[in-house]
Amino acid sequence: AGQWAERTEEVEEGSQHVDSESTRNAALKPNKSRSRKSSHRKNVDKSLLSGIHHDTDAGRKSVKCDVCGNTFENKYQLKKHHQIHKGVKPHACDACGKKFSFRSELKVHMRTHTGERLYSCGRCGKSFSKKYELTRHLRTHTGEKPYSCESCGKSFSYSSSLTVHMRIHTGERPYSCQRCGKSFSHSSHLTVHMRIHTGERPYSCVTCGKSFTEHSNLIVHMTTHTGERPYFCETCGKSFSTSSSLTVHMRTHTDERPYFCESCGKCFSQSNILSVHMRTHTGERPYSCETCGKSFSKSTNLTVHGRIHTGESCQETTAKKAELKEDTSVG
Repeated sequence: AGQWAERTEEVEEGSQHVDSESTRNAALKPNKSRSRKSSHRKNVDKSLLSGIHHDTDAGRKSVKCDVCGNTFENKYQLKKHHQIHKGVKPHACDACGKKFSFRSELKVHMRTHTGERLYSCGRCGKSFSKKYELTRHLRTHTGEKPYSCESCGKSFSYSSSLTVHMRIHTGERPYSCQRCGKSFSHSSHLTVHMRIHTGERPYSCVTCGKSFTEHSNLIVHMTTHTGERPYFCETCGKSFSTSSSLTVHMRTHTDERPYFCESCGKCFSQSNILSVHMRTHTGERPYSCETCGKSFSKSTNLTVHGRIHTGESCQETTAKKAELKEDTSVG
């Protein structure tokens, strides 16, 4: 319902001045207007009006859309709104050809071409072309998080963030890599993954020249030069270079384990730990030794194994022998 709410707000935003003008004209010609409304009501699609109810707070009738749940002041507004669900788009943009259900929607879209930004944030001055974009932005200042997960209670500022979060609980991974078949819960995760295949590393450190596949990894790397750790744990005082590292750390105090295995039900505090665990069920061993062909499910086990060939030994190698026996196959 969230996307329809934003869509409806955009339609209303572009048609506010039209509605005001119509109201003034109706006040000047009450008899003709009433006659036209009575005539129009007879032609409204009755299948859309099953949600009519009386709004006791506002003291007026409202009509509810059976598809998305949005409510409207009258049947005419509901009928106009239903064009969104029917896919009727008679209004086309002359600049890019994109089509819209309403003229007012097209008007708002045109701002992407003209660069017009009517809505400004009173706190930071940032401006937006759409009213709902400003509404969303204001939550970064107020901390408002109106969208809550029914499974774990975690709340979010945006409905889209909640949608992505829910995939932790459902296990849904709608974005798949066409090269290796690996799937992801978010499109951005697939984009980053593809760089493994292409070798692309678009983020470079200006200090040492090291490059990374993700901007977040570059930010973390930069702290090795600056030593900055701006994120503090209020429970134990430990500091971290990134907010995500602090979030993961906090789970050691709360014992939160939001990532669960669908095969055995075991829960984990981090998604990457779940990924490694899943290999115990799938038998996947993606890390292979270039010298002898043995493969492993963990990169750390490959590193320890490599010392057999280099002649390097340490206490860690001895301690890892049992695990290596379990996590070894010949390629």
